[in-house]
Amino acid sequence: MTASTEVPPPAAGERFEAVLRETVGPLADEVDRTGRFPRDGVRALAGAGVLGLLCAPEHGGPGGGLRQAAGVVERLAGVCGSTAMVVLMHYAATTVIDRHGPGEVRRAIAEGRHLSTLAFSEKGSRSHFWAPAGTAVREQDGTVRLDAEKSWITSAGEADSYVWSSRPVAEDGVMTLWLVPADSAGLHVRGDYDGFGLRGNASSPVTGKAVSVPGTAMLGADGEGLDTALGLVLPCFLVLSAAFSLGVTEALLDLTASHLRGSRLEHLDRTLAQQPLPRQEFARLRLRADAVRSFLDDTLAALEASRPEAQLRVLQVKALAAETAAEVADGAMRLCGGSAFRRDLGVERRFRDALAARVMAPTTEALHDFCGRAALGLPLFEEA
Repeated sequence: MTASTEVPPPAAGERFEAVLRETVGPLADEVDRTGRFPRDGVRALAGAGVLGLLCAPEHGGPGGGLRQAAGVVERLAGVCGSTAMVVLMHYAATTVIDRHGPGEVRRAIAEGRHLSTLAFSEKGSRSHFWAPAGTAVREQDGTVRLDAEKSWITSAGEADSYVWSSRPVAEDGVMTLWLVPADSAGLHVRGDYDGFGLRGNASSPVTGKAVSVPGTAMLGADGEGLDTALGLVLPCFLVLSAAFSLGVTEALLDLTASHLRGSRLEHLDRTLAQQPLPRQEFARLRLRADAVRSFLDDTLAALEASRPEAQLRVLQVKALAAETAAEVADGAMRLCGGSAFRRDLGVERRFRDALAARVMAPTTEALHDFCGRAALGLPLFEEA
């Protein structure tokens, strides 16, 4: 357990640690090397109750909070970034489903029988998820036709459902949310993900052409999807993204510390850790990581206490954590030298995974703009 985040309660925590040790960890290198979706790890996490962590007790879940979810994502990210991202996006989708979704899906998630994910980013609006281009049209039979070109959807083709954004059907507003079963006719996953990092997270474009859903698939009210996204999804996503970055950062620092302690300069009969310059650089990176942990802890405390600055902290924490992870990853590569380029050390895999958060919407640049707007009393999404 860390100062800022918590793993699930004792019994569940023991099962979670066993899954990390026995399944997720041993498969992490293979998942990265082959780009294979971590089905075995996700299945084992479901069996340990991890997927249902955020589900309310009335739906059969433990009613876990964001602090516990952050602990799960942080631990997973240090072991297997791909698995961590799958769980992170599932948690973000769960926040909406558990509030507005049908009872049978809520119960299925609580029981670990349903994996969901977000389908917000689109080809037309790219990382500007708050301005969907996809449409929703009510048909004569009462069903709704969804059309969109979604981009980079985590767990594409692997999840059981998508929390899908569109323009409103009839009401004012900029967004409406839907629960779309992954086996719906008209959905097409366009190609396997073959990326630089997070290679097993199955992040691919998903096209929806004339996808028919019942009117009851609407999550919340028509036109109020942005309010739902800002109030439920965004805080969860941003905080868990920060926890993800922190988990990767801590893993990089652990690997770097082991390398510095174990590598020797034979002509001096001293380890790298005994050299002033590597020590100073490691201390600088350690300080950056500790600052992120303190900031994440304060962000969670602000949310828990509904402090006035909670919204600003949420916007800041992902930007800070993402850039810190990238900085520490670069520093770890430098400190470990040529050894870091070997796959067996584990640094280069985390280096690649560390760079993902800064370009995932909202990007670091967008978050800096949001933070400036929030601090200056301007609306966050004026463009929409």
